[in-house]
Amino acid sequence: MEMSRTASPAHVAKRTKVRYAILLLIFLITTFNYADRATLSVTGSAMRAEFGFDAIKMGYIFSAFSWAYVLSQLPAGWLLDRFGARRVYAASIFLWSLFTLLQSSIGLLGSAAAAVTALFVLRFAMGAAESPAFPANAKVVASWFPTNERGTASAIFNSAQYFAAVIFTPLMAWLTHAFGWHTVYLVMGVAGLFLSLTWLKVMKNPADHPRVSPAELDYIEQGGGVVNGHQKAARAEDIASAGGWSLVRQLLTNRMLLGVYLAQYCINVLTYFFLTWFPIYLVQARGMTILQAGLVASLPAICGFSGGVLGGILSDGLIRRGHSLTIARKVPIVGGMLLSVCIIGCNYVSTDWIVVALMSLAFFGKGIGALGWAVVADTSPKEALGLSGAIFNMFGNVAGIVTPIVIGYLVAKTGSFNGALVFVGLNALLTVFSYLVIVKDIKRVELRQG
Repeated sequence: MEMSRTASPAHVAKRTKVRYAILLLIFLITTFNYADRATLSVTGSAMRAEFGFDAIKMGYIFSAFSWAYVLSQLPAGWLLDRFGARRVYAASIFLWSLFTLLQSSIGLLGSAAAAVTALFVLRFAMGAAESPAFPANAKVVASWFPTNERGTASAIFNSAQYFAAVIFTPLMAWLTHAFGWHTVYLVMGVAGLFLSLTWLKVMKNPADHPRVSPAELDYIEQGGGVVNGHQKAARAEDIASAGGWSLVRQLLTNRMLLGVYLAQYCINVLTYFFLTWFPIYLVQARGMTILQAGLVASLPAICGFSGGVLGGILSDGLIRRGHSLTIARKVPIVGGMLLSVCIIGCNYVSTDWIVVALMSLAFFGKGIGALGWAVVADTSPKEALGLSGAIFNMFGNVAGIVTPIVIGYLVAKTGSFNGALVFVGLNALLTVFSYLVIVKDIKRVELRQG
């Protein structure tokens, strides 16, 4: 393979591991991404006490983020394919952190109605700003990792959602308890602004990165990595020949991709229960304090993180043992989501430690099964990785609109979380149905030209 740089023989022979540094960076960014989404779930009880809004109104405020997040996915995917992950992701991190920071000031508006409106608007704006994040992660992983490492890499960045809960949920609960809810938004917003500058400085495509050896570059490329990442001219021609909205139709009418997209919606019902109502469930249904809920919520998160990493390792291990990509991805997904159904069992026990154990087991299973982003990196057309990832994320985050509102109504009308937990468990079963019945062979889709 022809190299565009001069390298010493020693440098050529040594395979560097820069891809792991890139993975660490997107893991950290995704941790902040989920921590910023979860700020309201931790501060929500204190804010409800201050501003006096009910469960239904709380459900709509929770959903504000996802309305914008879903509506912005297709534009975000187009921007990623047009301008690349480096610039688009930097702008995304900066803006969502700025909107997080501004949420600290809503109490200055003078009335509860104005504060609630401002909170809805800022959460909506934050959702739009975060929309490129996960498609960008998938695009970066597709560029930096060969197929036999992609499941683990995708599982690691996806497991950041649990790591965020382990680290930041107790921290944000303590900040709320000790200094007031405003402090949470100040700390998270300022930290994110610095992170956006770090990303801009560190991130490059594998073929352009000065610290990547030719041996590592060749290893990534020969293993199926898209090492040149953002190739504007070639991509523009390919997307133009596919025909704009015709390209979207091709992706949405592919049975395999549609099954993957639908499954992500169902998986994210569990995610958004955890991000929105779970700490409030612990406070209202289980009688814990905010500080106790923050600490207890970290236990299922630890299990989810462990399951997520294990699922990726298991999937890539099956590939290295000679199993097909279809078997290697489906076995952890189906097995993990069947395990997640045990969340319904919380309705039938009264002891707090058993509830926490069942929640932990459910989120361990959800972690094992959360390989959707690896499947997207495996299957999306190379010319439209950003767009396919955006559609996948759009489907998944419709759950962020539906879940908090449905649970809000169920809690308000019944005075109980029992129906909410059944709703979450049934969506885990629908994920299994989607992968076993709708998705058949998992393989990369080729665009139809013209």
